[in-house]
Amino acid sequence: MNTQTRESPNQQQTSPRQVDVDFLFLDLNTCTRCVGTNEHLETAIEAVNQVLTLTGAKLNIHKVLIDSEEKARDHQFVTSPTIRVNGRDIALETKESRCDSCSDLCGCEEGTDCRIWVYQGEEYTEAPIAMIVEAILQEVYGIPGKPAMTPVKYDEAPQNLQNFFAGQAIQPANTPSPCCATEKQESCCEPLEKPACCGETLQTDDCGCQ
Repeated sequence: MNTQTRESPNQQQTSPRQVDVDFLFLDLNTCTRCVGTNEHLETAIEAVNQVLTLTGAKLNIHKVLIDSEEKARDHQFVTSPTIRVNGRDIALETKESRCDSCSDLCGCEEGTDCRIWVYQGEEYTEAPIAMIVEAILQEVYGIPGKPAMTPVKYDEAPQNLQNFFAGQAIQPANTPSPCCATEKQESCCEPLEKPACCGETLQTDDCGCQ
């Protein structure tokens, strides 16, 4: 009697599912919305990574600093910050409000608007962790969800971004301050110790040590 054996699903060779997650932003040092969204993205990735590894899926994370109009055009970047999963914006709409952090970076009269994330009827200035997790899992497992936005094609960056880059271009170079925070300056060292504590070039009455 001839018997035939079939290869079990676990023995079949399958290609791992690749999921590209792109995080695009204007600043990761000062902008509270970009910094907070970056932290939430890291938390979301940590939360889903083990499950995805067990099911053979692989996340490719790309973080891109948009620091010029040319880069904005290359990435069809509309608002900051932006998270895309396999090229699709996880947000369902582009909604913005004035961002004090980026307005300070820009130094322009118009100020700078950054993204507001709308999730389950609520508005957030940083991408909610649950929103990021949902977007990744929907893409990996093909779970039907609300249609995400595709990048808008344009030849000229939105005026908001043009103002930001133009303002940054005329700002002094962003160099770290040699002084400590104002609240620490009074107790950083004794006045007579300032030269040794802060350096010869920092001998001022209101400058503290690093």
